[in-house]
Amino acid sequence: MPRSLRSPRQLRLLKELVAARKNKGLTQSQVAEVLGRPQSFVAKYEGGERRLDVIEFLDLTEVLEIDPCELLAQVRRL
Repeated sequence: MPRSLRSPRQLRLLKELVAARKNKGLTQSQVAEVLGRPQSFVAKYEGGERRLDVIEFLDLTEVLEIDPCELLAQVRRL
């Protein structure tokens, strides 16, 4: 099993999160501000340098107004 940081499913998850952010017209800085984190936090998970834990993922999907279950179902199908 490939390491999850660079696996096809992880890369798909990141692609979907970045697309959702851009579709909302939000910058990394704006997302970070709502999350109470530095902009580098967003840059690092979007760039694949770090993983999101479950709570961070749920907080992020709330900010992006996307269904976390639907997103995970898309990623799971890979």
